[in-house]
Amino acid sequence: MSDRLTAVRRALADAPADRVVECLAEIVDKEYAVGDLDLLLVDYRLAALLPLLDGAPITRPGDPAWRCFDHQSEVSAGHVTYLPVTARGERMGVLRHSPTPATAEDRAELAEIATLLAHELQAAAAGTDRYAVAARTRRLTLAAEMQWELLPGRCRVGASFSLAGQLEPAYAVRGDSFDWAEYEGRLFVTVLNGMGDGMNAALLSSLAVYALRNARRAGLSLADQAALADQAIFSQHRGDAHVEALLLELNVASGELQIVDTGSPRMMILRDGDVLDQPLVSQFPLGMFESSDFETQTVQLRTGDRLFVVSDGVSEAVGNSGRYGEAALHRFVRRTGPMAPLQAVRSLLGDLRAHVSADLEDDAVAVCLDWTRPGQ
Repeated sequence: MSDRLTAVRRALADAPADRVVECLAEIVDKEYAVGDLDLLLVDYRLAALLPLLDGAPITRPGDPAWRCFDHQSEVSAGHVTYLPVTARGERMGVLRHSPTPATAEDRAELAEIATLLAHELQAAAAGTDRYAVAARTRRLTLAAEMQWELLPGRCRVGASFSLAGQLEPAYAVRGDSFDWAEYEGRLFVTVLNGMGDGMNAALLSSLAVYALRNARRAGLSLADQAALADQAIFSQHRGDAHVEALLLELNVASGELQIVDTGSPRMMILRDGDVLDQPLVSQFPLGMFESSDFETQTVQLRTGDRLFVVSDGVSEAVGNSGRYGEAALHRFVRRTGPMAPLQAVRSLLGDLRAHVSADLEDDAVAVCLDWTRPGQ
């Protein structure tokens, strides 16, 4: 590591949690003669890049900042350069600076600094609300605040998978949610649809997520995870409330996918350009009865398969021309083939908003998972 990179790393580590970007701007100006630096944070709706220090939101598709965010690569426009701010696949935004350095070495080091910034922002988030507030275009409802705090992130990249998820309406989401975790060669993904509206739905989904996490971290099988969550929800609500969920466990080396389906989230596989609806063994929602037994089914993925999981708020959304429907959903999923998972879910939900011509009345969640063999 060069002396300049060491100095930047030290400055980031020593920066107050709420002044990370200002401290970065000072050290980068000193070491690289880059005097105009700002962080553009992506908003909760994935529709705007919001400058932290100065400037107007960037919403125009095709803007250099959005090309950098979507393609995760350096983009230069005149004297301004944009760099992705991403940690382990979690896309936080874009680092904008000018002038563009003249040497390839400087550009490479600044790209590395953008990644260092991403990791530092993740650490700083535990000590300040500044970046969470700056990534909002308007106030979140209390239910949405709870749901977003519950999420593991919006993107994740591993050696053999790439994963992304998004909630809508982002600023007023109620009961839909998702969760994931990677552990000992397995990737666990859950998509949830909580019963009801507002705070009741948010509290119900929170209970389900924490119960499933508790069971997963205890090393229980996928079916037993569902059973523990089922019991936790029933003991709290005595059958008056339930959660529909899709639980997935992927062996990231072999592509073997185990599934427990307890309700409405549906799964499609995009394989060689064709969209395949995956038949699932539907079982009782979590918490509906005092005791339910759950079965696991197994699907073998192929290299290059893309999984799309959506809640009924997607296919059932109604606009002036009628329901969004399965035909439109299949057509759009097919079109996402060349896109990265986050771009795919962002585009799908953007298409859904255009169909509805307003914020969605029902929650909608979309999760996209690509699987490739390790080393490919």
